Amino acid sequence: MTDRPQQAVRTPTLEDVARVAGVSRATVSRVINGVDTVDVALREVVREAVAATGYTPNRAARSLVTKRTGSIALVVSGAERSSEQVFGDPFFGRVTAGVVRYLRTLGIHPALLLADSDQARAQAVSFVGQGNADGALLVSIHPADPLPRLFVEQGLPAVLFARPSEPVPVSYVDLAHEAGAALAADRLASRGCRRVVSIAGPADLPAAQDRLTGFRQTMARHGHPYVPVAEGNFTVESGELAMERLLESTPDLDGVFAANDMMALGALRALRQRGRRVPDDVAVIGFDDSSPAEGARLTSVAQPIEEMAAEMARLLLRHIEDPTGPPTSVIFDPVLVTRDTA
Repeated sequence: MTDRPQQAVRTPTLEDVARVAGVSRATVSRVINGVDTVDVALREVVREAVAATGYTPNRAARSLVTKRTGSIALVVSGAERSSEQVFGDPFFGRVTAGVVRYLRTLGIHPALLLADSDQARAQAVSFVGQGNADGALLVSIHPADPLPRLFVEQGLPAVLFARPSEPVPVSYVDLAHEAGAALAADRLASRGCRRVVSIAGPADLPAAQDRLTGFRQTMARHGHPYVPVAEGNFTVESGELAMERLLESTPDLDGVFAANDMMALGALRALRQRGRRVPDDVAVIGFDDSSPAEGARLTSVAQPIEEMAAEMARLLLRHIEDPTGPPTSVIFDPVLVTRDTA
């Protein structure tokens, strides 16, 4: 008996995607090429059809016509933290997941670059400038990071996650941080907390400034004009140390707002070591609503990081399509997720 010849596997085409999505071939082509004139809901239908069919755009053929690589650089820039600290932070994992999930439906796979020195930042700019990528998604953790300005000065398409520390004509996505901190203040006030403190992030980061400002202003509206503050650097250890300082300065504290979840987890550790019951004696609220927050049953202000990262990628594709367009910003709204700690 002879083996039957195997049937060749047919490569999915644009027509296959169009048929599954119930749209025209031209609509599929516009979505895959990042043209944002297509309705948002329709774009999502097309992306789902791309995933269902397994269609992969022919980037090599397209680059001959468009003179583009079909590649995007995801650049994480900052000097204070090692690569292990950076990529071990749930925040960066969620940004990366949001970017990859969005771009994968378009057949784009980002190149990940860590710009942790002036030389590495220059290399990142050169990587894009020499045509290895069509543009860059910038995630900066350094308050005086020159990278956004370097990309702007070179005329290279770039979009930043979070408002830049200094005025730079670059597009960015961000959260309404003050509004998020106000949600935390309202929650603590509604619980009857009267001796409320805050663990703030680094004072030179715009997001940390906004969160502290929003919390202080809202607590003042609730009749609490003074909020003791200790600063951390967004790590569990710094949150624990800051909580210990606040317990020394304000021993009768009964409410804590930490500027991110990792510092809130450190605060929980310090409180429990002191025998303080959470939330019976002290209510605690974090910020970000990360996986560790969910695991610890921590009440937290949620920012939709994956959706923000996807929007960042969408904005970049739009700038690549139309390099003459002006910079823009997209601000997302926070939501308070209540759990066991407040």
